[in-house]
Amino acid sequence: MTLKNKLGITNSFELAAAEEKISKRRALMMFESGAFDKMSAGTFSTLAEIHKTLFEDIYFFAGKIRNVNISKGGFRFASALYLNSALENIEKMPQSTFDEIIEKYVEMNVAHPFMEGNGRSMRIWLDLMLKKELHCVVDWSKVDKEEYLLAMERSPIKDTEIKLILKQALTDDVGSREIYMKGVDRSYYYEGYAAYSTEEL
Repeated sequence: MTLKNKLGITNSFELAAAEEKISKRRALMMFESGAFDKMSAGTFSTLAEIHKTLFEDIYFFAGKIRNVNISKGGFRFASALYLNSALENIEKMPQSTFDEIIEKYVEMNVAHPFMEGNGRSMRIWLDLMLKKELHCVVDWSKVDKEEYLLAMERSPIKDTEIKLILKQALTDDVGSREIYMKGVDRSYYYEGYAAYSTEEL
Protein backbone atom coordinates (compact mmCIF):
# COMPACT_ATOMS: atom_id res chain seq x y z
CA MET A 1 0.00 0.00 0.00
CA THR A 2 1.37 3.40 -1.00
CA LEU A 3 0.42 6.21 1.34
CA LYS A 4 -1.44 9.12 -0.19
CA ASN A 5 1.11 11.86 -0.74
CA LYS A 6 1.50 15.40 -2.04
CA LEU A 7 3.87 14.23 -4.77
CA GLY A 8 1.26 12.12 -6.52
CA ILE A 9 3.53 9.06 -6.42
CA THR A 10 1.78 5.68 -6.55
CA ASN A 11 4.82 3.38 -6.55
CA SER A 12 6.01 2.55 -3.03
CA PHE A 13 9.71 2.35 -3.99
CA GLU A 14 9.59 5.69 -5.79
CA LEU A 15 7.85 7.21 -2.79
CA ALA A 16 10.45 5.80 -0.39
CA ALA A 17 13.29 7.25 -2.48
CA ALA A 18 11.63 10.67 -2.72
CA GLU A 19 10.80 10.65 0.99
CA GLU A 20 14.39 9.89 1.93
CA LYS A 21 15.83 12.62 -0.28
CA ILE A 22 13.38 15.32 0.81
CA SER A 23 13.32 14.51 4.53
CA LYS A 24 17.12 14.35 4.76
CA ARG A 25 17.34 17.79 3.19
CA ARG A 26 14.77 19.09 5.68
CA ALA A 27 16.62 17.46 8.58
CA LEU A 28 19.83 19.23 7.59
CA MET A 29 17.93 22.51 7.29
CA MET A 30 16.68 22.13 10.88
CA PHE A 31 20.21 21.57 12.15
CA GLU A 32 21.81 24.42 10.23
CA SER A 33 19.06 26.95 11.00
CA GLY A 34 19.35 26.49 14.76
CA ALA A 35 15.68 25.44 14.93
CA PHE A 36 16.41 22.90 17.68
CA ASP A 37 17.61 25.63 20.03
CA LYS A 38 14.05 26.98 20.17
CA MET A 39 12.37 23.64 20.88
CA SER A 40 11.39 22.26 24.30
CA ALA A 41 13.03 18.89 24.83
CA GLY A 42 10.74 15.97 25.60
CA THR A 43 7.39 17.49 24.64
CA PHE A 44 4.99 16.08 22.09
CA SER A 45 4.68 19.49 20.44
CA THR A 46 8.41 19.33 19.68
CA LEU A 47 8.10 15.84 18.24
CA ALA A 48 5.15 16.99 16.10
CA GLU A 49 7.15 20.00 14.90
CA ILE A 50 10.08 17.76 13.93
CA HIS A 51 7.74 15.39 12.09
CA LYS A 52 5.99 18.23 10.31
CA THR A 53 9.26 19.79 9.18
CA LEU A 54 10.64 16.49 7.88
CA PHE A 55 7.54 15.39 6.01
CA GLU A 56 5.30 18.38 5.23
CA ASP A 57 6.44 18.45 1.59
CA ILE A 58 5.47 14.78 1.23
CA TYR A 59 2.48 13.88 3.40
CA PHE A 60 -0.77 15.64 4.24
CA PHE A 61 -0.64 14.17 7.76
CA ALA A 62 2.78 15.62 8.66
CA GLY A 63 2.81 16.59 12.33
CA LYS A 64 -0.73 15.28 12.90
CA ILE A 65 -1.76 12.52 15.30
CA ARG A 66 -3.02 9.45 13.46
CA ASN A 67 -6.69 8.48 13.71
CA VAL A 68 -6.31 4.84 12.66
CA ASN A 69 -4.76 1.88 14.44
CA ILE A 70 -1.43 0.67 13.07
CA SER A 71 0.79 -2.36 13.52
CA LYS A 72 4.15 -3.49 12.18
CA GLY A 73 5.69 -6.95 12.20
CA GLY A 74 2.87 -8.25 14.37
CA PHE A 75 3.27 -5.52 16.99
CA ARG A 76 0.24 -3.30 17.49
CA PHE A 77 0.98 0.27 18.54
CA ALA A 78 -1.17 2.30 20.92
CA SER A 79 -4.85 2.47 20.02
CA ALA A 80 -5.82 5.66 18.21
CA LEU A 81 -8.78 6.00 20.60
CA TYR A 82 -6.46 6.50 23.57
CA LEU A 83 -3.53 8.13 21.80
CA ASN A 84 -4.11 11.68 23.04
CA SER A 85 -4.21 10.63 26.70
CA ALA A 86 -1.18 8.37 26.16
CA LEU A 87 0.78 11.29 24.72
CA GLU A 88 -0.19 13.51 27.65
CA ASN A 89 1.09 10.87 30.07
CA ILE A 90 4.34 10.41 28.16
CA GLU A 91 4.97 14.14 28.16
CA LYS A 92 4.69 14.16 31.97
CA MET A 93 7.32 11.43 32.36
CA PRO A 94 10.58 12.61 33.99
CA GLN A 95 13.68 13.05 31.84
CA SER A 96 16.49 14.08 34.17
CA THR A 97 18.56 10.87 33.94
CA PHE A 98 19.67 8.61 31.10
CA ASP A 99 17.34 5.82 32.24
CA GLU A 100 14.35 8.17 32.45
CA ILE A 101 15.03 9.56 28.97
CA ILE A 102 15.24 6.10 27.39
CA GLU A 103 12.07 5.00 29.22
CA LYS A 104 10.29 8.04 27.77
CA TYR A 105 11.64 7.21 24.31
CA VAL A 106 10.40 3.61 24.62
CA GLU A 107 6.92 4.77 25.60
CA MET A 108 6.77 7.19 22.69
CA ASN A 109 7.75 4.35 20.37
CA VAL A 110 4.84 2.28 21.70
CA ALA A 111 2.55 5.25 21.08
CA HIS A 112 3.80 5.72 17.48
CA PRO A 113 1.66 8.85 17.04
CA PHE A 114 2.05 9.35 13.29
CA MET A 115 1.04 7.34 10.23
CA GLU A 116 4.63 7.20 8.96
CA GLY A 117 8.04 8.56 9.90
CA ASN A 118 7.84 7.86 13.63
CA GLY A 119 11.29 6.37 14.10
CA ARG A 120 13.07 9.06 12.13
CA SER A 121 11.37 11.84 14.09
CA MET A 122 11.75 10.15 17.46
CA ARG A 123 15.49 9.60 17.16
CA ILE A 124 16.00 13.35 16.66
CA TRP A 125 13.58 13.96 19.56
CA LEU A 126 15.58 11.56 21.76
CA ASP A 127 18.85 13.31 20.97
CA LEU A 128 17.32 16.67 21.88
CA MET A 129 16.46 15.33 25.34
CA LEU A 130 19.92 13.82 25.81
CA LYS A 131 21.57 17.04 24.65
CA LYS A 132 19.56 19.28 26.97
CA GLU A 133 19.60 17.11 30.08
CA LEU A 134 22.94 15.26 29.84
CA HIS A 135 24.96 17.22 27.24
CA CYS A 136 25.41 14.18 25.02
CA VAL A 137 23.80 12.56 21.97
CA VAL A 138 23.79 9.12 20.39
CA ASP A 139 26.36 8.42 17.69
CA TRP A 140 23.94 6.29 15.69
CA SER A 141 26.72 4.99 13.43
CA LYS A 142 27.87 2.93 16.43
CA VAL A 143 24.45 1.29 16.91
CA ASP A 144 24.06 -2.10 15.22
CA LYS A 145 20.81 -2.34 13.24
CA GLU A 146 19.75 -5.84 14.25
CA GLU A 147 20.64 -5.38 17.92
CA TYR A 148 18.77 -2.08 18.01
CA LEU A 149 15.62 -3.40 16.32
CA LEU A 150 15.46 -6.51 18.51
CA ALA A 151 16.05 -4.45 21.65
CA MET A 152 13.31 -1.98 20.66
CA GLU A 153 10.89 -4.87 20.02
CA ARG A 154 11.54 -6.17 23.53
CA SER A 155 11.73 -2.76 25.21
CA PRO A 156 8.05 -2.48 26.24
CA ILE A 157 8.60 -5.56 28.42
CA LYS A 158 12.27 -5.12 29.30
CA ASP A 159 14.26 -2.01 28.41
CA THR A 160 17.65 -3.11 29.77
CA GLU A 161 19.00 -4.04 26.35
CA ILE A 162 18.12 -0.81 24.57
CA LYS A 163 19.53 1.22 27.45
CA LEU A 164 22.84 -0.65 27.22
CA ILE A 165 23.05 -0.37 23.42
CA LEU A 166 22.38 3.37 23.41
CA LYS A 167 24.55 4.12 26.43
CA GLN A 168 27.56 2.55 24.72
CA ALA A 169 27.03 4.83 21.70
CA LEU A 170 26.85 8.16 23.56
CA THR A 171 29.14 11.03 22.59
CA ASP A 172 29.59 14.51 24.04
CA ASP A 173 30.20 15.96 20.56
CA VAL A 174 26.71 17.48 20.58
CA GLY A 175 27.35 20.18 17.99
CA SER A 176 28.73 17.90 15.29
CA ARG A 177 26.94 18.18 11.94
CA GLU A 178 28.59 14.92 10.87
CA ILE A 179 27.29 12.92 13.84
CA TYR A 180 23.82 14.43 13.43
CA MET A 181 23.63 13.58 9.72
CA LYS A 182 25.00 10.08 10.36
CA GLY A 183 22.00 9.64 12.64
CA VAL A 184 19.62 10.88 9.95
CA ASP A 185 21.21 8.55 7.40
CA ARG A 186 21.09 5.59 9.78
CA SER A 187 17.40 6.20 10.42
CA TYR A 188 16.66 4.99 6.90
CA TYR A 189 18.99 2.04 7.40
CA TYR A 190 17.11 1.06 10.57
CA GLU A 191 13.64 1.67 9.16
CA GLY A 192 13.90 -0.13 5.86
CA TYR A 193 10.66 0.07 3.91
CA ALA A 194 8.44 -2.35 5.80
CA ALA A 195 4.87 -1.12 5.58
CA TYR A 196 2.49 -0.54 8.44
CA SER A 197 -0.77 -2.40 8.60
CA THR A 198 -3.69 -0.08 9.26
CA GLU A 199 -7.11 -0.64 10.73
CA GLU A 200 -9.91 1.88 10.37
CA LEU A 201 -11.73 2.83 13.58
